[in-house]
Formats: sequence, structure tokens, C-alpha cells
Amino acid sequence: MTDQTISRANLQAIDSAHHLHPFTDHKELRGAGARMIVRSEGPYIYDSEGAEILDGMAGLWCINVGYGREELARVAYDQMKELPFYNSFFRCTTPTPVLLAGKLAELAPDNVNQVFYGSSGSEANDTALKLVRHYWALEGKPSKRIVISRKTGYHGSSIAGASLSGMDGMHSQLYGAVPGIVHVMPPYSFELALPGESEHDFGLRAARAVEDAILEAGAENVAAFIGEPVLGAGGVKIPPASYWPEIQRICDKYDVLLMIDEVITGYGRTGEWFACKTFNIRPDTITTAKALTSGYQPLSALLVGDRIASTLIEKGGEFYHGYTYSGHPVACAVALKNLEIIEKEGLIERVREDTGPYLARALAERIGTHPIVGETRAIGLMAAIEIVRDKGDRSRFKGKHAGDKVRDLSIDNGFMVRAVGDTIIMSPPLIWTRENIDVACDRLLKALDAAEIELRRLEAENPASE
Repeated sequence: MTDQTISRANLQAIDSAHHLHPFTDHKELRGAGARMIVRSEGPYIYDSEGAEILDGMAGLWCINVGYGREELARVAYDQMKELPFYNSFFRCTTPTPVLLAGKLAELAPDNVNQVFYGSSGSEANDTALKLVRHYWALEGKPSKRIVISRKTGYHGSSIAGASLSGMDGMHSQLYGAVPGIVHVMPPYSFELALPGESEHDFGLRAARAVEDAILEAGAENVAAFIGEPVLGAGGVKIPPASYWPEIQRICDKYDVLLMIDEVITGYGRTGEWFACKTFNIRPDTITTAKALTSGYQPLSALLVGDRIASTLIEKGGEFYHGYTYSGHPVACAVALKNLEIIEKEGLIERVREDTGPYLARALAERIGTHPIVGETRAIGLMAAIEIVRDKGDRSRFKGKHAGDKVRDLSIDNGFMVRAVGDTIIMSPPLIWTRENIDVACDRLLKALDAAEIELRRLEAENPASE
């Protein structure tokens, strides 16, 4: 808990002097100062000035069961008293990661029965990349090393994670990416569909970009394709229904493994335990983190399919990989209780049958008609809103400020969202009700109205600005 005698100004001063934030322009932040979030409850967060903010981002895609869960705090406390830590090296383990592995195997697709733990999604994707390449080496095909990924996909910010990701800004700062990773177009029809092209045909074309990359590299050199079922941090890009079946067909045809990144979509976000079920995907690996503990403890789990696991086990030899906190007993205890809460309260069924469809309708009917909204899209409790200058031709406001303007005004109105370029995205806690959705739309509409006035004023004052 924070010492309540420390003022916001003092906290900001210490923050500015010593704290390097993730994904931040540090010069800009230190000029403005950070917003200080000091407490939370249910679907709400509260800042140091007392403002109540409806959290539309579930912390960072993770607080699925909401804030202030006493049972999660209690199970962490109890585990810390009994056994705060022991490692999983040297042929040792502890009870909670064992029990959690069994639970995850029960929830995962039928062909996925093994678990490798880490502390973050980045670590899970690092593990997946290393494991997939090791698998092919064990199979006597060490040339199968290339991994195909997608532009604007996000798979973490470690060296391997950033290399797998399709973010240009991250690549420019790698100064030496992991070799053998190829990026192709994402299934983002709002900007990439051809005039008159149907969603179905666009989905097939986007999938066949993967096939083209396989053929160009040679199938004998391609280890895997990695993708998020729904591109999350890249802008909640929801693929057409034709996309994933075609990806599955292509991977099967060329004997390419399918690495599915469910760090964002796992544990109920799309109305199923895993979005693999939503899209009928047969994965070889599933990377998960975030909502595994609802963010109450750092924990990731790479779920490994039987094809890879059986080779790893039967052919033997040490897999030179692991982390000090792999299978941390406290984090795993919290994860077990978190999954129990999700099941007991029927949160996934609520998302699938009630709040997910309601959110999609509310956004389409109330937000989608706004003059500066070009499209709304949603699946489960994740959604996106495209900010445009003109609804007809989908042109954007000049410069790179429209999304940020809507985001900032929305937060000022008490609704936390995120901007990815000119796309506003949200992924609220699974405990959201229809009433929460109505409040979110009310506050977002106020932000859009104010943003339109400001954006058109700026455009009139600077007609030639880029």
C-alpha cells in the first residue's frame, strides 16, 4: 500500500527522477507528469485526484475478474505463509504449478496437454520460438527455422518477442533482430480490402499471403506461422470468417506448425476459454499470460501440443531453457483461484451470450453513427472504433493526433480507452454489465463530440499540415 502522506506532486517528482516507464517518450512524460492511479474496485479505477474512471482496458487486457478480489489476495497470502517460493529446476516442483498444469490441460484444446511457465507473454513467446525450432531439430529437420508472422501483430517486447512482432517502431530499435522471421499482411479489411472485395474474399487473400511466404522461403525451411486469433495491441483487427480455416489448411498442407498467441484473448475474452475454439483453430502451441491470474500476479503459461511434446519427451536430451520464476507457487495459486472464479461466476458464458453481443450492438448503433467514426467492430469483450475525417471515403485527419485526442477526452470524461494510431480500442473486465456498457457509450460519445470540434478546428487552421 502507498504511504498516504506522500502527495501526488512528490510521487510524480520521484517518478520523474527514477522511473523509466514502458513504451514511453520519456522527455514528453517528464514534462507532463504521470497520472497516478491509487486504488480500484470492481470495474473502476481511481486516480490521486479522486476521479472515478470506468476501466475499458481491464488494466492491460488482463483484469478479467475485476479489481478488489479478496479471495485472490487471501490465496496469495496463504501460499506465501506456507511456501513463498521454490524453483522448478533440479527435478523439483511444488504443488500449485502441478495442479494448475492439470487444470490448463483440462481447459485447453484436446491436443494440448503440456505447460511451460514463465512470468510474461514475452517470455512465453520466447519459449515458443525456441521450442518450435528445437522440435524441428529433434525431428531431423534443422533447416525448418523460419517463422512467418504478421505486420502490426504483437508478441512481446523482448528481443525474440519484438522480432516476432510486426511493429515497425520496435524493429527500428532492435539493432539486430532474431533472424529467420518474415512478416506478411494482417487481416485488416478496413484499410487493406480492395474496392468491391467481399470480407470472405479478403480473408482468403490475407491468408494466402502466408502461403506465398511459405512458397518463397521453401516449405522445407519454414518452422511455423504465429498469429493472434484477433490482433489485439495492433488495433483489435478481427479476421473475416474465411481467414483462419484457410490458414489452418495452408499450415497442414506444408507441414508448418501453428503457434497461436492468446496472451490477450485467452481465458474468456472472446466468449470461450480460448479463442482457438471461437475460430476452430488446431494449435501446436498457445501462449497465454495476462488474464491467467487476472493480473493479480505475473504469470505466463505456454501450452504445448502433443505433437511437439511427444517428440521432446520421447527423443530426450536437455531443453536448455527456463526462468527462475517458472511455476512460481504464489502466482500459480492465484491463477487456480482466478480460474475458479471465472467458472463459478459464469463470466465466459456472460460474455458469449449477453454482454459481448450487447457491446457489439451498442457500439454499432450508438457510436458507429457518429460523423467521425468509420467503423466499429467487436468480438466478445474486445472492440475497436476507427476515427475518420470522412465516413464516405474513410480518409483520416491529417497528422497523428486524432486517436490520441479521442482517448484523452474519453479519459477526462471518466472512461479509460487506448489509442492505436487512429483506432480506439477497448477490452473491459469480464464482470462488465449492460449498465457499464451504457455508461461507456455515454462517456465516449461526449469525447467524440468534443474531439470532432477540436479536430475540425485544427484542420481549418492548418489546412496544409501533414
